[in-house]
Amino acid sequence: QQRRWQELLGQAEILWDLPAPEDVAHAVRLRWIQTTSTGVGQAVAKLGLANREVLVTTARGVHARPLAEFVFMALLVHWRGLRHLDAEQRAHRWERYCGEAVAGRTLVTVGAGDLAHGCARLAKALDMRVVAIARDPAKAREHNTLFDAIRPIAELHAALATADAVMVAVPHTPATERLIDRAAFAAMRPGIAFVNIARGQVIDEAALIEALRSGRVGFAALDVAEVEPLPPSSPLWDMPNVLISPHSASAVTSENAAITDIFVPNLRCWLD
Repeated sequence: QQRRWQELLGQAEILWDLPAPEDVAHAVRLRWIQTTSTGVGQAVAKLGLANREVLVTTARGVHARPLAEFVFMALLVHWRGLRHLDAEQRAHRWERYCGEAVAGRTLVTVGAGDLAHGCARLAKALDMRVVAIARDPAKAREHNTLFDAIRPIAELHAALATADAVMVAVPHTPATERLIDRAAFAAMRPGIAFVNIARGQVIDEAALIEALRSGRVGFAALDVAEVEPLPPSSPLWDMPNVLISPHSASAVTSENAAITDIFVPNLRCWLD
């Protein structure tokens, strides 16, 4: 099967999604890759495809809604006390409790693109204030009106200081490597909720663990990690204030159909 697979790769001009590193050398006729995610720049470079005459198209737009749903699932789990209710139900205990309201809180989105757009739509429906951090605050975006403010990267720490929740949704580039570092966590309010749906390398993971232990970060929902799969020895697994998702927050049953709806018109363009 492996031999047949490599022979087929040698014939292929088009690939659905990025090849495995060991398969790149066999794809000698490759001209186009339709990927199944959005932030693929670093992966393309690591595969040695950046300098080849290979067209790469992405699945931008497919994952904004499911990722936004994940973000707000996590925030509601935290603020409305789902884990507390689960524990009380298991104990057969009926005692009134007080959760945290969502309306009126401030969400800071590190990034102002498609994923931030999806989260801002839900945040505004819940009467939250939304502040976006953008590389180019003046850029024309159809969804700019959803943000109460758009601030430059230079004002990141000042914006973080106003947040009740932070959602990270920037691509992994040299400019965003460990963008959220110890200084960034120190700028946040104690007890903040933190969600990463970007890439693990955008976060200083050791600094995040310290912030979770100290209470600076009250809760973290992590769909990505610096090393994936997350090593069994990582303390993040056993922290009571952490929700781990195995890079699956965007995976829903309708995902492949939505990507196909991008691929088929792209294929028509390719053939034309």
